[in-house]
Amino acid sequence: MKRMIVLLSLFVTLLSAHAGEVDGKGTITGRIVTSDDRPAAMVTVLISKSGNSAISDANGFFTLRNVPEGNHELLVSLVGYETVTETVTVAADKTAMVNIRLNVSDKQLEEVVIRSRMSSYTAKQTSTSLRLNEPLLEVPQNIQVVTAKVLSDQQVISMSDNLVRNVSGATRVEHWGDMYTNITMRGSQIQAFRNGFNVVNSYWGPLTEDMSFVDHVEFVKGPSGFMLANGDPAGLYNVVTKKPTGQTKGEASFTVGSYGLYRVAADLDGKLDKEGKLLYRLNIAGQQKGSHRAFESNDRYSIAPVISYKVSDKTTLTAEYVYQAARMTDVGSYYVFSTDGFASLPVDFTNTNPGLPKTKIDDHSVTVNLQHQFNDNWKFTAQASRYSYNMKGSSMWLDSIAPDGSGNIIRSVGIWDAKSPMGLAQAFVNGKLQTGGIAHRILAGVDLGTKNYYADYAQSYAIDAADAPFNVYAPAYGVPSNGYPVFDRSQNIEARALAGFGAIDQKYTGIYVQDELGFFDNRLRLTLAGRYTTVTQQGFGVTESGNRITPRFGLSYSIDKNTSVYAVYDQAFIPQSGVRTDRKATQPITGGNREVGIKRDWFDGRWNSTISAYRIVKNNELVTDPTSPFNAPTSIELGQKVSEGIELDIRGTLAKGLMLTANYAYTNSEVTEVNNEDATPLRVGDKIPGFAKHVANAWLSYVVSAGELKGFGINGGFSFQGDRALQSYSKTDTRFNLPDYFRLDGGLFWENDKVRLNL
Repeated sequence: MKRMIVLLSLFVTLLSAHAGEVDGKGTITGRIVTSDDRPAAMVTVLISKSGNSAISDANGFFTLRNVPEGNHELLVSLVGYETVTETVTVAADKTAMVNIRLNVSDKQLEEVVIRSRMSSYTAKQTSTSLRLNEPLLEVPQNIQVVTAKVLSDQQVISMSDNLVRNVSGATRVEHWGDMYTNITMRGSQIQAFRNGFNVVNSYWGPLTEDMSFVDHVEFVKGPSGFMLANGDPAGLYNVVTKKPTGQTKGEASFTVGSYGLYRVAADLDGKLDKEGKLLYRLNIAGQQKGSHRAFESNDRYSIAPVISYKVSDKTTLTAEYVYQAARMTDVGSYYVFSTDGFASLPVDFTNTNPGLPKTKIDDHSVTVNLQHQFNDNWKFTAQASRYSYNMKGSSMWLDSIAPDGSGNIIRSVGIWDAKSPMGLAQAFVNGKLQTGGIAHRILAGVDLGTKNYYADYAQSYAIDAADAPFNVYAPAYGVPSNGYPVFDRSQNIEARALAGFGAIDQKYTGIYVQDELGFFDNRLRLTLAGRYTTVTQQGFGVTESGNRITPRFGLSYSIDKNTSVYAVYDQAFIPQSGVRTDRKATQPITGGNREVGIKRDWFDGRWNSTISAYRIVKNNELVTDPTSPFNAPTSIELGQKVSEGIELDIRGTLAKGLMLTANYAYTNSEVTEVNNEDATPLRVGDKIPGFAKHVANAWLSYVVSAGELKGFGINGGFSFQGDRALQSYSKTDTRFNLPDYFRLDGGLFWENDKVRLNL
């Protein structure tokens, strides 16, 4: 790919040009703690008169690189508090260690940390659940973080509520509404994570998170072998839930909107003892929501209590429970059918019918997390989680459509009951060590998971009679001519699933080791990693198993303290389950993933940018055989598909009170090899469905920071998708290619320290 070659050439040129600049310089590293020995995060450390600065991480550690030899004065500051000074002597090619204690109370520090995080569109590091113990600027990977401030400014109340506008190339396809998020990026559906766990229980899951208990969302774009080796190489998103901060505070919100939207939420945070060892966080929310389509609703309720106990100065134990309840209209109401093509029916048209039972979903999860800091350089994390998803409902589809263009259809309602228990566990260690002039960042761990998905979607019922069909041009609602469906639920869901299309099960174990070697005072970083994964899974009555070692190589170079370039290579390994039409054994998806990019922090990190180019190759992917019957589908092996593109992300504070998030992505995903042209309508060069070739988004927010209008603000943004590929391979009817899409949003707000009003 020419663009990748150009960027890679730039990478090598910059590396050669700057490799010699580190001679005669040293490093300052250390840790900042409060007077009660708690780590001080997000503290600025500045070398006086040089402009060289760093920010401490969640454990209080910081590193200043490329420091000239000699005596230097460090200025350690927290907003609103007295600055601490420390003199440090630096020798050439050596690392000077310093420990700094701040005489500021833990409560005051936490308040500063929380305000700092809430007021920013940028993030310096990922959550600990992504396992990477280093600044984002140094990671050889394109990782984008949608912060709590962005979610607040855009009034995002659900994962499916246009969250994807904040990340280049991310789109939502299919008809799932607010039931499943299902984000597509880089030509494929990406994996859904929560707090570092892969929580995908089937193709359709998991239930989209209510944002009341979500702190922020991390998007890992492209190769992600350090997180998983049996997930799609297009990437993943990681939902990070709110945790106790130790600060006693509370927040309540009320939202009202069009189509019967009423929502209340509360967030309580504080201590359960005077010493501050036992902390809590409680988030609750309730919502009633209608739609621009008649007879459609989506009511949600959630509760998420978290308890954190500081066993000692080095050990913390956290337990978290999340319950979500959804009561929504038959999910098939999102489908609209017409013989006249797209946009030929009124915007409020619906196929659904009043009187159909609501779909009911109850989603539970319990997670226990243990973190132990052995010393300044080594930390151990272990966590286990149990998920339980239960659904009783249906999905509407078509039984038949009249070929005469009259608009007469027979609507069919299919049962959709499901149950999904999952048991997940992981343990990993992060460490730092030095061997001669080489710095090492070590990551090693193990992942275990057992997932089961039982679903009954084998029963269907035509609610319209053949002699009294439903007409899309003259819809008549009420009791349908054939009555409402009555499904047989006399057996449990496990028995019904096995008697129908079969259960979907998966068991996996992954062991991984990663070493990031730092050269030239950690200016050049080489990542060497490998993961051994074993997977056994069942789907549609077929059991498949496999194991594979997947390597990962990364290279990152800091041109200066604000700019880095990187390259990464990763391999894919995804076992598949399905019945092939030719009855041959199913092979796992394999392939290679390559990416290069440039990252930069601008104006002392107030805003940043990332540009990347990638190429993802997937072999042996199964696709549905269009000649197979609907009630007994079989699959064919495609051959090979390739996704490649360029992505640009910009986010942060451009000027005082002016914040921006903007992005653009060019994506091209197409078939490059076909194993059997006689068995599939796919041909080399066909586009892969579910992506848009051009995606552009921007969001700008401005608040007046002084004067009579202090606190008043305005914000707005747009989303654009061009050249959208649908899940259809028609070569003769261009109506099956979706037109370009444009969306415009705007708002006004007023805020002070305690109140925010949004319109």
